[in-house]
Amino acid sequence: MTSTRYLGVYLESSTRFKCSFSHNKARFYKAFNSIFGKVGRIASEQALFAIIRTKCLRVLLYDTEVSPTNSAIIQSLQFTLNKVFSKLFGSMSKECYTKIGYYFGIGPIEEIVRKRRDKFINSYDVSDNCLSGLFIYRKCYMSVFVF
Repeated sequence: MTSTRYLGVYLESSTRFKCSFSHNKARFYKAFNSIFGKVGRIASEQALFAIIRTKCLRVLLYDTEVSPTNSAIIQSLQFTLNKVFSKLFGSMSKECYTKIGYYFGIGPIEEIVRKRRDKFINSYDVSDNCLSGLFIYRKCYMSVFVF
């Protein structure tokens, strides 16, 4: 067994803390195909992207706030989103997918993950819980003093 599920997060066996996002991608495709199968080409692109942004992206990006994400994971998640764009608009370049995403209010995955992580850390930063504040400040101090 190479991974186990804990609180909806799939932890992989590794020498370092590592999470698997393959289940997130599979559930994202399932959610998108379910929606696209019902509304298909009948709905406008704006309505379809609003549904994707509010319902499907949260499935794809579940747990990205707290788990370590490197560039390979970010590229894999971006590729998953680009496959949906490809299904809707046909095959294009990555730059075209980025522009389409911006037009419909979905930025690059790297930017979305960074914003979600910042929002998560800020929610603990303003909490009254001393223990969570200690971990947030310790992490900040450790990143400052690491050479």
